[in-house]
Amino acid sequence: MVDADTDAVIQRLRNSRRSLRFAELARICDRYFGRPRQRGSHLIYPVPWPGDPRVNIQNRRGMAKPEQVNQVVKAIERLVQERGENRE
Repeated sequence: MVDADTDAVIQRLRNSRRSLRFAELARICDRYFGRPRQRGSHLIYPVPWPGDPRVNIQNRRGMAKPEQVNQVVKAIERLVQERGENRE
């Protein structure tokens, strides 16, 4: 699930948050969070921590919304931290 290129993925997300295609963000979310529920144009990914948290992304004319890219980055970072991965 979380592997050696996680830092590269996070960096790529940060560098392209305003120009990231929705399909690419969805592929990244599929990889880290599993299969989403779909509600209209939203893809909703469950995350593994307590409560009812989720990552929600939406297609905006083929592009990902920058604030949702930030949400994905924070969720991936938290996954890495909680799994005790060494992120040098």
